Amino acid sequence: MLKKILAVVAMLYASIAFAAVDVNKATAAELDGIKGIGPGISTKIIDERKKGNFKDWNDFIERVKGVGDGNAAKFSSEGMTVNGAGFKGAAAAPAAPAAKADAKPAAAAAAPAAAPAAKEEKKDPKADAKMKAEDAKKAKAEEKAKKAEEAKAKKDAAKQAKEDAKKAKAEPKDSKKEAAAAAPQAPASTPKK
Repeated sequence: MLKKILAVVAMLYASIAFAAVDVNKATAAELDGIKGIGPGISTKIIDERKKGNFKDWNDFIERVKGVGDGNAAKFSSEGMTVNGAGFKGAAAAPAAPAAKADAKPAAAAAAPAAAPAAKEEKKDPKADAKMKAEDAKKAKAEEKAKKAEEAKAKKDAAKQAKEDAKKAKAEPKDSKKEAAAAAPQAPASTPKK
């Protein structure tokens, strides 16, 4: 019985762990279930989602502070999607400019956009450390819950074994009584006259 319970729990955990979670539809609990996302990041995701759904992974990375390409790749590998699509790495390079004259304004426009990305990259180590700490807390909590569940299952199994032992002890007594009742009785002797 214990094996069956543990098997069911393991199957439920596996199905939850490998289920795709769309960032535009997920609850905070579903987001927290993704390895690397803790309550802090899930709150940021939900707050940004209130302003409007994420269009794609680039939009997600730009709007959610503390998430870069590395984290996006990790989240995607853990089952998170944006509009059903997984993260495919760094954003595609823009098309080559038609003329060199057009390249200068495009480069000037790209420089301010690159600055926030560089700032986010600097924040990533702190965010990664925080996420690792949150993951460790989650792992400890899961381990504690698992141990408690195993202890309860052992206690239930011991209780069941005691009940079975009591029944086994009671059965011979009951069977003797039943055998005596079922045995043909000798006729009572008649007194001599």
